Amino acid sequence: MSNYIESLGKKAKAISREVAKLTMDEKNAGLVAVAEELCKQSQTILKENAKDIQAAKDKGISEALIDRLRLSEARIVDMAEGLRQISALNDPIGDMRDIVQRPNGLKIGKMQVPLGVIGIIYESRPNVTADAFGLCFKTGNAVILRGGSDALNSNKAIVQAIWAGLCQVALPQDALLLVDDVSREIATEMMRLHKYIDVLIPRGGAGLIENVVENSTVPVIETGTGNCHIYVDEFADLDMAVQIIENAKTQRLGVCNTAESLVIHRKILKEILPKVEQALFSHGIEIRGDASVLALSNQIKAATEEDWGMEYLDGIISMRVVDSLDEAIAHINQYNTGHSDAIITENYHNGMKFHREIDAAAVYINASTRFTDGFVFGFGAEIGISTQKLHARGPMGLDALTTTKYVIFGDGQIR
Repeated sequence: MSNYIESLGKKAKAISREVAKLTMDEKNAGLVAVAEELCKQSQTILKENAKDIQAAKDKGISEALIDRLRLSEARIVDMAEGLRQISALNDPIGDMRDIVQRPNGLKIGKMQVPLGVIGIIYESRPNVTADAFGLCFKTGNAVILRGGSDALNSNKAIVQAIWAGLCQVALPQDALLLVDDVSREIATEMMRLHKYIDVLIPRGGAGLIENVVENSTVPVIETGTGNCHIYVDEFADLDMAVQIIENAKTQRLGVCNTAESLVIHRKILKEILPKVEQALFSHGIEIRGDASVLALSNQIKAATEEDWGMEYLDGIISMRVVDSLDEAIAHINQYNTGHSDAIITENYHNGMKFHREIDAAAVYINASTRFTDGFVFGFGAEIGISTQKLHARGPMGLDALTTTKYVIFGDGQIR
């Protein structure tokens, strides 16, 4: 293992003990100072982001993926606002819960405590740098960030602003460490840093996540890809359905809560298909459908088996026709990624059945999948959207970055 990555691990482990001792007021002051510094240094950050954008264009990267990389004044303001919102949230560290008194007089309870050192390996999306810092810092954790090569200039500029903000209020800037060597070898070494990193969180495409899950010796919280479905039930309000489909697919193409798959009940197919085509084609979206869809439209391309499970992150969506709610649920559970799925229906019982039986981190009735987001859920920001079932699931806010320890109060009991 290289001295570089091991030295970062040692530094993070040492500083994590100091960060864990910070009071709520100290952490909140740090978050507010960093938010102000991000806004103050916005032009520097945008200048560095422009370098990353140009490099991405030179490589021929799609506009949908460039959008994930792009910062703006508004997005920097949102990053800062996210930190302010985190500062206003209750600090979970030190909370006691589930206190019980045993027959022998012992009082046993659980206390929320930091995880310690959190490592995050992520692609594009430089706003993750600020979000990850804010949530980890508020929960008393140190964090090691390893972003992608495509966002290196942006990430460095954001980290410099974070460090400046922490220094202004005399807090340790090493609470956040950036891995500025973006080689694959260093990323692999970070995955093996189990002596110093307590949990590793990958954020990015399927390839990155699979690589981390398969090769890490550090415990991993898997933030999965998003093949998100919208099922239009036979009892749907069709105008509402079209509006939701248009929003869920076109509002942002390159994010994990974008709808990638449509499932339509056969009874309303002829009526809704022209409306869906009009809405999606106006945004340049390509539709890939099954035989039932192709029989009604010559503007739709034939879907393959691969399309049903695809996270496109592009202007493409699949469309499958079903004869029943049960068939829709079976199809979605077979091909989804456990992220977010929605039903559009006016039938209460169908909505509740869909809610109960769909296996996903977030299940919607009559709403866009684009709402699966820590900021929208009131967490201030998110560390990622977990699609696994252990420890955390769905958008991960403050509670997901803590663990518990038992605290036992006695008055002399012996066993």
